[in-house]
Amino acid sequence: MSHSTQTNKGGMSPLMVVGGIFLLLGLWLTFQRFYGGLGAVTNLDDNNPWGIWIGFDLLCGVALAAGGYTTSAACYIFGMKRFHGAVRPAILTAFLGYALVVFALHYDVGRPWRLPYPIFVSPGTTSLLFEVGLCVFLYLTVLFIEYSPVALEWLGQKRLRNAVHKLTLVLTIFGVVLSTLHQSSLGALFLIAPSKLHPLWYSSYLPLFFFVSSMFAGMSMVIFEGTISHKNFHDKMDEDHLSASENVVLGFAKASCVVMCGYLALKLFGLAMDDNWHYLGTGWGAWFLFELLGFVALPALLYGIGAREKNVKLIRWTAALSVLGIVLNRFNISLVAFNYHLPASERYFPSWQEIGISIFVVTVGVFAFRFIVTRMPIFYEHPDYKESHH
Repeated sequence: MSHSTQTNKGGMSPLMVVGGIFLLLGLWLTFQRFYGGLGAVTNLDDNNPWGIWIGFDLLCGVALAAGGYTTSAACYIFGMKRFHGAVRPAILTAFLGYALVVFALHYDVGRPWRLPYPIFVSPGTTSLLFEVGLCVFLYLTVLFIEYSPVALEWLGQKRLRNAVHKLTLVLTIFGVVLSTLHQSSLGALFLIAPSKLHPLWYSSYLPLFFFVSSMFAGMSMVIFEGTISHKNFHDKMDEDHLSASENVVLGFAKASCVVMCGYLALKLFGLAMDDNWHYLGTGWGAWFLFELLGFVALPALLYGIGAREKNVKLIRWTAALSVLGIVLNRFNISLVAFNYHLPASERYFPSWQEIGISIFVVTVGVFAFRFIVTRMPIFYEHPDYKESHH
């Protein structure tokens, strides 16, 4: 079939060269990290034990991978079959996102070989981190099984692929339950530090904020990833996928607008319940309003206008703004507004090595995504299985 046989005959693009450089740099930094320990490459200390590897690689990674559960729930639980074309790319993005979260954790944890201990050796069932770890472990397994029909179709394993395909609804429900638990629990991790996190970001509703924001983060990421894929992998897409893409963009824009408005209301409710209005007049207040108005209220308005006017281009730009907003929010909670009372000299700022490893992790994800979509039926129906989707 033409989809699987087409290759790029134009040689290596500049982006591929840049990506290769990042991979080589990342491998060198990986050697430094595991040979010299955390102190050799990070600016972490006892006051700041969690840095950019948690703030970006974990918190942002999990939030932006939420497109897996939102898209599959819309299609298989709520019966919105018009979103079917987005399910496989969303599941792939989510699977790679969670896999890279676990991969990145190996850099952050002092003894990475002990990562399986809380689940298999000595479960600490009273710990929030245990719940997060267990849910991420289980959900990554679910995502792998949800993704596996793609690989099995590619490998020609028809019987096994059909057996796994029958589990779709069960896996989707299980995935939504697990996502509800660990998306909120990541917010709950910060409830232990009321004296360290600025009152404008600290709230007893943090678990709810994290869960609700993961919904529009996931849908925005699906639109954003779809935009990039349409530009770079257009030749891999069949007519069904191309014709359904506008439905996905418009539908997710409407849903994101509604969820963002709800999130905005929840944030204001949290401000009122904690009576933190007076902080809005400070410098921190200005930064808080910049995040809330510039990256939640504005995208919600733009999504609403884009959906009403059927302006796909506006929606695609808004998705990029929303993704940026989620990154800003998670950074504010885990890094910027954390330890806000410390003098500047004691505040954490990531080393270039930490940033380099984060870029390396993202680059690995991009290369893995590219490898899979250029070989496997992600953006098109495999001719042997078209009947199973209708």
